[in-house]
Amino acid sequence: MKVEYSNNPINSKTFTSSLFLLVLMLFSNLMMAQEIKLSSPDEQLEISLTLTEKISWNAKLKGSNVIDNVVIAMDMGDGRIIGTTPKLRDSKVERVTEKLMPQVPNKDAVITSEFNQLILDFKDNYQLIFRAYNDGIAYRFIDHNGKTKNVYSEEMTMSFPTGTSSYFPQEESFYSHNERIYLVKQIAEMEEGVFCSLPVMFNTAAAKVLLTESALIDYPGMFLKKTTGNAMTATFPKYVLKAIPNEASSPDRNQILVEEADYIAKIKGKRSYPWRVFIISDDDRTFVESNLVTQLADTSKIPDADWIKPGQVAWDWYNANNIYGVDFEAGLNMETYKYYIDFAAENGIEYVILDEGWTKSTTEIMEDNENLDVPELIQYAKSKNVAIILWVLWKPLDENPDEILKLYSDWGAVGIKVDFMQRSDQYVVQSYAKIAENAAKYKMMVDYHGAFKPAGVERMWPNIINYEGVKGNENNKWSADINPEHNVTLPFIRMAAGPLDFTPGAMVNMNKVDYETGGANFAPLFTRPMALGTRAHQVAMYVVYEAPLQMLCESPTIYYKEQETVDFITQIPTVWDETVVLEGAVSDYIVVARRKGTDWYLGAMTDWTARDFELNLSFLGEGNYDLQAYQDGMNASRNAQDYKLISTTVNQDTKLHPKLSSGGGYAAILKKK
Repeated sequence: MKVEYSNNPINSKTFTSSLFLLVLMLFSNLMMAQEIKLSSPDEQLEISLTLTEKISWNAKLKGSNVIDNVVIAMDMGDGRIIGTTPKLRDSKVERVTEKLMPQVPNKDAVITSEFNQLILDFKDNYQLIFRAYNDGIAYRFIDHNGKTKNVYSEEMTMSFPTGTSSYFPQEESFYSHNERIYLVKQIAEMEEGVFCSLPVMFNTAAAKVLLTESALIDYPGMFLKKTTGNAMTATFPKYVLKAIPNEASSPDRNQILVEEADYIAKIKGKRSYPWRVFIISDDDRTFVESNLVTQLADTSKIPDADWIKPGQVAWDWYNANNIYGVDFEAGLNMETYKYYIDFAAENGIEYVILDEGWTKSTTEIMEDNENLDVPELIQYAKSKNVAIILWVLWKPLDENPDEILKLYSDWGAVGIKVDFMQRSDQYVVQSYAKIAENAAKYKMMVDYHGAFKPAGVERMWPNIINYEGVKGNENNKWSADINPEHNVTLPFIRMAAGPLDFTPGAMVNMNKVDYETGGANFAPLFTRPMALGTRAHQVAMYVVYEAPLQMLCESPTIYYKEQETVDFITQIPTVWDETVVLEGAVSDYIVVARRKGTDWYLGAMTDWTARDFELNLSFLGEGNYDLQAYQDGMNASRNAQDYKLISTTVNQDTKLHPKLSSGGGYAAILKKK
């Protein structure tokens, strides 16, 4: 562990008069710039913290600047700004090693958390804590003032080295689903005032830096705004005093925030504030393997979480209940949903979601529509060993969560999919926890859509089984945004924050262009969507994308025609014991190996560039494995639905050589003999 302290006088003029010298020494002691250094356990990452009129810090990786300067403070009102004119009272440095066992392990069942921690106590009754990990750094403020009522602003102004670019999820408003394309931009060339949601990645000459947050509880979510030059600053939604339905645009779910306070959060005295998390590495694989958000999150409030059952879901909304070849009219009716349930039961799929349309109306959510008897449907599903999850709008649920969730639980539903929050202000952030707490009382899982990114509350309430906050497959219904380059960007940025409900499994697959004419090969069709990239690209997502509640988005009718693919997908777990990233480059390609028990699973995806890989299987350990692989077919570049299944025996000395077509993929299941 490397920790250094030094005092550097700001003024050092020499005076001959002993009286003037004494006065100068007293003045200099008051104006000392105190510098503290903290390094990661492997001493590759170093933070230099400076205390002058403000608190600032910078970060280096292997001796090279990755963050030039960060100024941090919090305005608590009544003239009290913690972090300004700091007066250090005491400091403590400690080396910590912990073992964490997430109750819903979307990446690793056992996490070794090793870090060096610096605790600074200041005279104005607050603390600042820094942690240095091998894969990043984090800091948080803790306020011990019992009289604090509001937070008016939080400062985090960052300067990056010249030439730094960003994968920038640009937003137009704080009122957002947080589903963005990652725009590659030079910071210096960004227009002043543009801002983004988190997580966001920066690419410096020496390494990449990913910024996100953890332990986000009862406090607004952070956004990041361009200021001048290579500088960015934190910005937050104000506390909402009044919101009204947007009568011009789906007033059942959309709001207009008509009155906001001049502060960002209401506070009841002493509390800890969210961790500001920076994953830092010159190896892109680190951003997929990192568990920092989980490591920094608050511990679980559900001691016995055995009732939380991750699994796969047959999902209706993507395919618009579009089933055919049956003797009844498809739609939001009993016959259609029994068809989904039968499909799930025949394929060992644990859940079916009843998405929008099952309720009497989107605001009358304690009654089903006239063509459905939801309690009867739930009992039918239960007889087939399938469980039901119910979609619900956030607004009516938030107004009456306990009564609504008790009713759904009495019917036999095991979870809810909550949609259209679209806000990151303090009230809505706290609503996530309130709904999860109410759901836990009835042993119900929660899947948040129209949501911000995971930020630690899912460890505190592990029944929050997944989040959207990602531009996923549903966008195929109205745009061509979901392309292979976007798909291989997500694991390194959005997934670094936590699991994502991308909803893979599209079976209507398209290449970038027609192989003969060179013309467009894709059209957004709302009720019959298609997906860019190969079939194997979609199948690989079941290994690459972390999603404890994982969708099969396609119509069961199409899946019945693609039974071989369904049989492969349904063998893949949704939670993992161990994750190893074999190859990876942001926006280019990824190869992931994941273990469940004694079996291993491989997933590989590429952008529009065809790629060949040589994969070393030394991670397998001793013994032989039966390998079943799902790979791009010989003609996948002509017909993206072309695939090939192969079977062989491998061991730790085997070298695999998967060939990925343009927009292609590869998945393999390795069963221990």
